[in-house]
Amino acid sequence: MSVGLLAVVDDILTAAIKASSKSAGVVIDDAAVTPQYVQGITPARELPVVAKIALGSIANKFLIIIPVAMLLAAFAPWVLPYLLIIGGSYLCFEGAEKVLEWFGFGHGHVEEGARDEKRLVFGAIRTDLILSTEIMLISLASLDPEMGLWQTLAVLAVIALLMTVLVYGAVALLVKIDDIGLRMEQSPAARVRRTGAAIVRSMPAVFRVISVIGTVAMLWVGGHLVIVNLGEVGFHLLEDLLHGVEHAIEAAGPVVVWIVDTAISAVVGFMAGLLIVGVVLGIARLFGKRPDFQEGHASPEAAAH
Repeated sequence: MSVGLLAVVDDILTAAIKASSKSAGVVIDDAAVTPQYVQGITPARELPVVAKIALGSIANKFLIIIPVAMLLAAFAPWVLPYLLIIGGSYLCFEGAEKVLEWFGFGHGHVEEGARDEKRLVFGAIRTDLILSTEIMLISLASLDPEMGLWQTLAVLAVIALLMTVLVYGAVALLVKIDDIGLRMEQSPAARVRRTGAAIVRSMPAVFRVISVIGTVAMLWVGGHLVIVNLGEVGFHLLEDLLHGVEHAIEAAGPVVVWIVDTAISAVVGFMAGLLIVGVVLGIARLFGKRPDFQEGHASPEAAAH
């Protein structure tokens, strides 16, 4: 390989790592959200389902996000904030639904995904599309505007592959770690058996925590997308309030500022999600469709029987 080609590859890898580091928060959110989609399926299908979602994520990035982002950035950059508002609103909607389900207010998502693998994979790929869009757009915005077209595409391709491997490698490890614990329980070494048993016992709690983190991540990312991109299209009230709070507490340090920023974004996301849920329910009622009850919460008719 020539020195010139090595230099180009090095430049691409360096730019990819630098740009992708700025979207690390969204990557963590993506890794936290995805394991929810493989809960309830048989252990033998967990890795195949994760692989299908990962392939869907690759397709999202290479067939939809990168081409559309490059075209819009070149010819219609004003459209991007509106697309991100729509994507953020969808995440707010999904997050608010899950919070309502925690309190027994299921209203339209019967747990078919736990039984229907195609629906489960489709739902995960749909959510990945929104999160991956933010990852790639943040990365694109972080690149040197003087970078050539082909080098930009190469950097985005590296970021897409890197993020997909990172996220879904972590997800695969999370969903199979209980199997690792079961194998450790069969070890002749007592200490290894005890460790394996502890892993197996802890996994239900781990997944409950991941479910909560994933839901909060949806609300946080969705709320942040809505706040920031409403500001981009001229509605600055929420963004100004957020910046005002950040400025008021900046003396407390960057960690506190980040926590408060995240909390505010999540609250805004939840409120926006509740509003969208209300609109969806209103439309369903208008057209005479009755929302389904969440599995585990019997409908009045079922309760009567």
